[in-house]
Amino acid sequence: MLQQFSFESFLNQVEKGNILVDFDARTGHNHGTKFRMRQNCLPEVYRKATVII
Repeated sequence: MLQQFSFESFLNQVEKGNILVDFDARTGHNHGTKFRMRQNCLPEVYRKATVII
């Protein structure tokens, strides 16, 4: 369970290259802007991570 999102940690992961900005604009249709993140880095942007068994 992940709790207490940290925007500062999020920005840190962006600087490290673990979170990428994806501009998904195509001809004729814009799918918007997305953030893509390496799955193993997800807990790094939260202050508290608890393993649930």
